[in-house]
Amino acid sequence: MPGTLVQTLATGSCLHGGQTVAAGTAARVLLSGQPAVKATDIHTVAGCPFQIPVGAGTKPSPCVTASQFVPATRVLVEGVPAVLNTSPGIGKSPEQAPQGPVTFSVTQPRVTGI
Repeated sequence: MPGTLVQTLATGSCLHGGQTVAAGTAARVLLSGQPAVKATDIHTVAGCPFQIPVGAGTKPSPCVTASQFVPATRVLVEGVPAVLNTSPGIGKSPEQAPQGPVTFSVTQPRVTGI
């Protein structure tokens, strides 16, 4: 699915409302002056309120990282597929358990890919 390429400082959210900010590691590819985000980059998630039921109560299990984004099929950044704003990733708990999709909503508007 086509979309705009994600650059560092692009914002998004996890399924539960936690906020994430992209942290791209590309040294040679800049989008709007910021490093491009590659499919292998890992991003932090803050403010996720997710809890899991445990016995009679709940245990906090917030999304703390976002990774494993569905990569672009035709655009590479330093030999690695790029991340598009239409590419969902997976939010993970501190125990690295997958907890649902993470998407970027605010990205640079100029560079698109498939």
